[in-house]
Amino acid sequence: MQKRKALLFTAALATAAAFAVRAKAQFAKAEDGVKYRQSAFTMMANHMGRLSAMARGQVPFDAASAQASARLIETLSHLPWEAFVPGSTSRGLKAEPWADAADFKARSERLAGETAKLPAAAGSLETLRQQVGATGGACKNCHDKYRNS
Repeated sequence: MQKRKALLFTAALATAAAFAVRAKAQFAKAEDGVKYRQSAFTMMANHMGRLSAMARGQVPFDAASAQASARLIETLSHLPWEAFVPGSTSRGLKAEPWADAADFKARSERLAGETAKLPAAAGSLETLRQQVGATGGACKNCHDKYRNS
C-alpha cells in the first residue's frame, strides 16, 4: 500500500511539474500573456460588480451568491501576474510593471491580501460593504499607476 501511495504521489508531482512548464510556455508570445491577464481581470471585474451591486443595495443581498463570487475573485486574483511578461505591453497599460517589479509585486500582494478577506466578509451585508470598499481600493491602487482607463 505504501509503494502505491508513493507512486501516486510521484505521478502527481510529475503532472504538476508538467503543468508548470506549460504555463510558462503559453506566454511565449507577448499577446498570449495580454489575453490571459485581460481574461482574468475581466472575470474579477464581473464578480466584483456583482458584489458591489449588493453592497450598494442595487440588488438584494444573497449570502450564497456573494460568497460564490468572493471565492472566484479570491482565486482569480492570483492568476494575472505571471502574464505580465516583458514585451507584453497593451494599450491598457500606462506604465510597464516589469520596470519597477518590486512596486508592482507589492501592489499585487495588497490585492491578494484584500481578496483573501472577501469570502468571509460575504457572509453578511455589513461586512461585505466594508470589504468590497477595501478590495476596490486595492484595485484602484494598481490602476492609478499602471492602467489607462
